[in-house]
Amino acid sequence: MKPDAYLPFESTLKSIQAEIDAATAAQDGSSEQQEKIRQLRQQWVDTARDLYNNLTPWQTVQVARHKDRPHTVDYLSLVFDEFVELHGDKFFGDDRAIRTGFAKLEDRKVMVIGHQKGRNYQERTENFFGCAHPEGYRKAMSKMKLAAKFGLPVICLIDTPGAYPGVGAEERGQAQVIAESMFLMSQLPTPIVCIVIGEGGSGGALGIGVGDKVAMLQHSYYSVISPEGCAGILWKSSEFAELAADALKFTSRNLSQLGVVDDVIEEPLAGAHRDPHEMANRVKHYLLRSLEELVPMSTEQLVSNRYDKFRRLGMFLEPEAAV
Repeated sequence: MKPDAYLPFESTLKSIQAEIDAATAAQDGSSEQQEKIRQLRQQWVDTARDLYNNLTPWQTVQVARHKDRPHTVDYLSLVFDEFVELHGDKFFGDDRAIRTGFAKLEDRKVMVIGHQKGRNYQERTENFFGCAHPEGYRKAMSKMKLAAKFGLPVICLIDTPGAYPGVGAEERGQAQVIAESMFLMSQLPTPIVCIVIGEGGSGGALGIGVGDKVAMLQHSYYSVISPEGCAGILWKSSEFAELAADALKFTSRNLSQLGVVDDVIEEPLAGAHRDPHEMANRVKHYLLRSLEELVPMSTEQLVSNRYDKFRRLGMFLEPEAAV
């Protein structure tokens, strides 16, 4: 891996990798040199495993935002076949922050909807850094209705710091359209599987996050607000983002324990960005397993179970009073 691909907290891994590269370049074919390289590689694996098993919430955010982390378009090419993109909301325009289209998951036809950030600066600006406008959610709703019409399961890939916060987006009904999308998904008569693949921030994530199965990748986060946004509100400065991350309890471990997500998809050693193909393979297996469970259900059962699942979130039973 390139040196600039290492995150700030991975300095030990970076140092070990430098030793591996130096030893490999100086390799003379001797058994001693080969054994040294083998030991260094094992040291890298052991260090990475220990580090990533004990990530802090803020470190998890850094991994979720890694520049090489697989995005929606990567999963479209690695998980699905015959993707045909569908554009526009038929009201205003085509929001590139949300991609939608027909696809095949092995022999099953599906509708895929996902946030897209972009790799370089040009792509990111075109995609508004994955922050969708109202037309993006209207596009998503239109394609969900189309999927329901043809009896196709809907798969949502969530990766956004939040919905676009600009004046134009608010003027075109940002909050209203997110609420409408959530309401539509709560009643959509077809299976819905949602996966947080990177960032799951605020209403921007919830806008396509109501499903029969809601999962997240091991080193993603799913939160009511981004750490920087929370820090700006509570402490009036984004410098407190790390403190906010600790308070928000938004990691996969936290949300699994709280029952906010149904499943956590384990990532390859040291993050999905280090082995996108393996990560895509794990996502594919999860989707196939989930649809195998959901597709045979009746429409009434799907919608009823989905409603009950979200109504249970945040419910706590009061302890019985002492006699």
